[in-house]
Amino acid sequence: MSELISLLHASLLVGDLARSRTFYEGVLGLIPNPARPAMNFDGVWYDVGAGQIHLINLPNPDPVAGRPEHGGRDRHTALGVRDFATLQARLDAAGLPYTRSRSGRAALFVRDPDGNALELVEVAQAGVA
Repeated sequence: MSELISLLHASLLVGDLARSRTFYEGVLGLIPNPARPAMNFDGVWYDVGAGQIHLINLPNPDPVAGRPEHGGRDRHTALGVRDFATLQARLDAAGLPYTRSRSGRAALFVRDPDGNALELVEVAQAGVA
């Protein structure tokens, strides 16, 4: 039995914090958590259920070019979505490309402006914060 009990946060490197905030706040609807302490680099934290997404404004050591089109075949962070159709409509309205899950479930993969892959998965309403 593992001693691990929860995922606390996922940190994503971003090159242009303002551009990334437009995506995470404007398209995904996340709200910044003001509790982020002062650090020697810029960034923002978002609460997502019991965990967080940390955007870290630092140079990305990984290549962005040449990544698979389908984020399910790349490193990705999966996020539960309450209203999948509304979120998909927001992505469409923003003109953001995405791919549907190849398993047939209500899920899609989208990349943020820095190429970080996100899996957005429809989850049942009960028990989801």
